[in-house]
This record gives sequence, C-alpha cells and structure tokens, in this order.
Amino acid sequence: MFFPASSVRVYIAPGPTDMRKSINGLSILVAEELELDPLSGHLFGFCNRKRDMVKVLYWDSNGFCLWHKRLEKDRFSWPQTEAEVLAIRGRELAWLLDGLSLDRCRGHEELRYESVV
Repeated sequence: MFFPASSVRVYIAPGPTDMRKSINGLSILVAEELELDPLSGHLFGFCNRKRDMVKVLYWDSNGFCLWHKRLEKDRFSWPQTEAEVLAIRGRELAWLLDGLSLDRCRGHEELRYESVV
C-alpha cells in the first residue's frame, strides 16, 4: 500500500489521462495543464479512461518516481468532474486506491489550534 507522509500534499487530476504518458509527459502535464510545480515533492495522481489504472508522480530529492497500480477486476471511483485539479489528503488517496468514493466518504476535518490554553 502507498502511504504518503502527512506533510505531503496530494493533487488529483479529475477525469481521464492518457496512460501512455510516463514521467516526462506527466511532469509536463502537471506544470502546464495543472499549473503546479512537479518538483515540489507533492504527489500528483492520474487515472485512465477505463478507471482501472492509476499513476502517481512525485519528486524524491534527486529524481522523479512513478507509482503505478492496475486493477485486474473492478474500477477506481476516480473523480470525473470537469473541475480543475483536486487537492486531497494522503488518507483520501488511500481511500481512492482502495476503491472508495470521495463523494461518499469523508473523514473528520483537520483541526489546527494556536495554543492549548
């Protein structure tokens, strides 16, 4: 299973992506179409039209990494909206990879306080 650190942001490209693209093509897609920095160390997720394949691209200190998962049966519940890139948390990426839908599955909201007093 793929678990990103809590400090890492996860960006999802909704709708289908051409899975013939590899590191070079996906990094250009991140920079030009999603208008994000592929060298940021954050994760960028893509899914194919049949929704049976996911690729996650990220920069790891001295080079790009490409994580790839293909389902033998079933489909991912990948967001299909025409909206721009979706920012999600690492746990939500894990939910997507496990087959859960982001529309139906919501965890507790993250709370941030300035002090405990």
